[in-house]
Amino acid sequence: MIKKETGRFWALLPLITFLVVYLATSLILNDFYKMPLLVAFLFSAIVGFAQYPKLSFASKTETFSKGAGDSGIMLMILIFLLAGAFAELSKTIGAVQSTINFALSYLSPSLLIAGLFLTACFISLSLGTSVGTVVALAPIAVGLNETISGSLAINLGAVVGGAMFGDNLSMISDTTIAATRTQGVEMRDKFKVNFMIVLPAAIITFIIYAFSNDLAQPVSNATYEYSIIKILPYIFIFVAALLGMNVIWVLISGIMLTLLIGLYYDLGFWSALGALNSGMASMFELSIVCILIGGIVGLIQYYGGIDFIIHHVSRKIKNARGGELGIFSLTALVNIALANNTITILIVGPLAKTIADNNNVDPKRSASILDTTSCFIQGLLPYGAQLLAAVAVSANQVTAFEIMRYLYYPYLIGISTLLFILFRKQKFNSTLSIAT
Repeated sequence: MIKKETGRFWALLPLITFLVVYLATSLILNDFYKMPLLVAFLFSAIVGFAQYPKLSFASKTETFSKGAGDSGIMLMILIFLLAGAFAELSKTIGAVQSTINFALSYLSPSLLIAGLFLTACFISLSLGTSVGTVVALAPIAVGLNETISGSLAINLGAVVGGAMFGDNLSMISDTTIAATRTQGVEMRDKFKVNFMIVLPAAIITFIIYAFSNDLAQPVSNATYEYSIIKILPYIFIFVAALLGMNVIWVLISGIMLTLLIGLYYDLGFWSALGALNSGMASMFELSIVCILIGGIVGLIQYYGGIDFIIHHVSRKIKNARGGELGIFSLTALVNIALANNTITILIVGPLAKTIADNNNVDPKRSASILDTTSCFIQGLLPYGAQLLAAVAVSANQVTAFEIMRYLYYPYLIGISTLLFILFRKQKFNSTLSIAT
């Protein structure tokens, strides 16, 4: 039978199968988005069911179903659906464009690139999506290059860096939802710890971009129209979550507020419902991926795979700092392989929770390390969606590697996270633990 203390290496075969199928296909085709995630996870699940034929198939299906239907996963899916509905409805009423125009209206001509970074931070924090922020702001970065020739790479670097700021911190970001749910911590508490990690990186990045810009030429006196009323849903979401309102009610209230604003601006009732449906539909694939991952992880745990990882990782972990370094390393390696920070957190999250529990790591810290590390890696991957989107919007005028030279923020949050781990204050950690 399965050795519960040391586990079994081959119990990890479903995960290995996924990595081989997804990673090998992506490398061969030179496209990390060609292989559908659902198909790759389906192969992984089939391998999981085929393993250990001496175990009854009924017990395997029951284990898979329990893992797939875990209450934490079901709650996470509900949050994903509500976040998708809110994002699409707010986009439909013009809140996205209004938010972008509001930020651009206050850009100082003497701080164009630094201001572009700050704008990307604000937009991504509001929208909760790094790719959406890149797609929205990259055309502005390209246009700025026409005014300041030769600035395209650094402009796009500022946009991608700022996009990762909100991807990491936004209350409606997939990564924030996944990190907090897998670690069993409130978004507000994770935000407070996470913000202290990334704030120094954001400030230093802003200063670097500000002093990099000796190109302070005036731009055209363009005016950007915006409506504060349309920006209110984002402000509400942010404030309500920080005040401790349950995330389900935050999103439901945000949707209702956005719906009222949309109706006030003559958005048709059925158009609003269509937007809500489209937003939830955009989360269907991610939701099914969550279900498959839960079932696969359930099988891996049943076969002894989690015990194997914990046993071998724990041998090198002597204290809480070692546990945090283990979470950092696992997250980084898996994200490099998958080029998807949300899926990375969904896979590593349960394992990180076990490492944290076994080594007295506060869940606020483990959630922050998970999220920040994944965003640090994702923001630097030349084959990641963020850089690929930036290159695509620029019509291939610049390469991903040229942009990487100016991705100061992702580099700095990686350094900040390591410093946060290496120079952890035990008193601070203990206080957090008591409060949990």
